[in-house]
Amino acid sequence: MTDETGETDPQTAIDSVAGNRDDRVYEYSAGDEQEGIPFVGAGPGNPRLLTVAGRELLADADLVVHAGSLVNSELLEEYCDDAETVSSIGKDLEELIPLMRDAYEAGDTVVRLHSGDPAIYGAALEQMDALEHEGVPTYIVPGVTSAFAASATMRTQLTLNEVANHVAFTRPQGKTLDEDEDHISEFVGMGDVTTCIYLGTHAVSETMDRLLEDGHDPETPVAAIYHASWPDEDVIEGTIETIGEKLEDAGYRASAMVVIGDAVGGEDYERSFLYGDWANRGSDADSQEADD
Repeated sequence: MTDETGETDPQTAIDSVAGNRDDRVYEYSAGDEQEGIPFVGAGPGNPRLLTVAGRELLADADLVVHAGSLVNSELLEEYCDDAETVSSIGKDLEELIPLMRDAYEAGDTVVRLHSGDPAIYGAALEQMDALEHEGVPTYIVPGVTSAFAASATMRTQLTLNEVANHVAFTRPQGKTLDEDEDHISEFVGMGDVTTCIYLGTHAVSETMDRLLEDGHDPETPVAAIYHASWPDEDVIEGTIETIGEKLEDAGYRASAMVVIGDAVGGEDYERSFLYGDWANRGSDADSQEADD
């Protein structure tokens, strides 16, 4: 996969992806051992939140290309002692693809380590398509995304009966998202949605100002969880009206998960049907059928 100058051209691979479903979709499930370079989700930060599959792959790796400071160094120290580790920060696809391809073709066991889960704002697919175009097989190993770590830290659920029936994973407008692609206000306006904002710590004040301008309740609960599950984790609680100033006072400009909605406080929810009368009626019905 090279251009007329002989340089690696990942865009060619991205542009040439066919619409046909890969046969491996029907041959393997998530967690299965496969051939190729795994794209592993490192989880939110705490090394104990790495999956078993991820830990096993890192233990056998010769080369781990990781997401720099987005991956907790403790995880690298604990699970990558015997591997060469290379940060992907500051490297473009034209450098990353040959690095992983050449190591794999030389017989090394290569792992690409993303923060959180590769499926959420991970930019994994463009790397995988580029490697596949070079004849290097790839696959994904899921990880725990930061929204789930934030929920666990807050000791609540992202969905709660009669409080939040939906969850939105989103990011605010900025360099990579136009104003008309920012749907945060729409999600918050639905009322029963827990809105989880990734990659937006730097823009929290502006985002909250827009929500206020759109007429949303200023008392709507908001939490910002900095470095969820890391040793320096910090939880900042507030409302649409107050969270921006609180976060600015704390000095965080990145690496915080912002969660908006009534589920943040874990209050005023209703007992679920799962362990209530519905479950008992199911048992009674089964018993009745048995009696009949």
